[in-house]
Amino acid sequence: MNKHIVVLLVAVLTSMFAQAQTALDGAYVPEHNPTRRVVPYPHLRQADVMWKRRIWEQIDLRQKMNYSLYYPVKPIKDRKCLFDLIADGINQGQITAYKPVNAMLLPDDEFTMPMSPEEVDDALNFIEIVPLKSVADPTQDSLDLMGSTVADTIKTKLEADKILRYELKEDWIFDKQRSERYVRIIGIAPVAEKKTAAGVSVEKLFWLYFPECRYLFANADVFNLHNTSQPITFDDLFQKRMFSAFVVKEENVYDRRIEEYYRDPMKAILESERIKEDLFLFEHDLWHY
Repeated sequence: MNKHIVVLLVAVLTSMFAQAQTALDGAYVPEHNPTRRVVPYPHLRQADVMWKRRIWEQIDLRQKMNYSLYYPVKPIKDRKCLFDLIADGINQGQITAYKPVNAMLLPDDEFTMPMSPEEVDDALNFIEIVPLKSVADPTQDSLDLMGSTVADTIKTKLEADKILRYELKEDWIFDKQRSERYVRIIGIAPVAEKKTAAGVSVEKLFWLYFPECRYLFANADVFNLHNTSQPITFDDLFQKRMFSAFVVKEENVYDRRIEEYYRDPMKAILESERIKEDLFLFEHDLWHY
């Protein structure tokens, strides 16, 4: 009798498993997931660079055009957001994180000091002080029911929804050999809202050397707003400049950011737009019809 029950149970489980395998999440079966190669940059000689301008831009993740970089805030089956991709790449040793400040605590975006594993751990996590419970104090009156609060510090993982924006360091170049103006992204840095013992702060976590990140970005899909049957990669998104950004610094003799000489936010926005307009007009005025 027990033998028949076991056989019947195995048959039922096998049938359920077979039914689960035949359930297709989609209209067709994905046949391949290719490993993409990084399209190399055209060779560039210094003698061919007729004009160059270094620009720093920020990508605000609150803008709708940049949602592809922000969502999903939790990884799903076929996609993850840019910050989760970066964090996994750093933890697996695929890319290197560089300190955002130098030994004098001044901003440093020249990729001179790689971060140690302990510094990376501090950047990707934050220390949070949490109350555990109230404990009665035997030295106090018995009517004191509240007692004293016991607090503890815990290390919490920095979630992707805390990333506010990304800063890009770029070289805008006109190549007279090809008669082409293009943008080379040199570095990218996430800016996050972190909880600390002193409160909430907004800080730049680290700098990444963008050419080193390209293989990682080229093998991670981004949601295509126009046609989901033709996914694009993070590398495609950056190379085709399918994002919205505003200028925060143009190289200058004083090495100042816009916010340092225009404290009024409206004037800073107008200055950012002026710089972008100048970049557009430079390329436009090179051609005559």
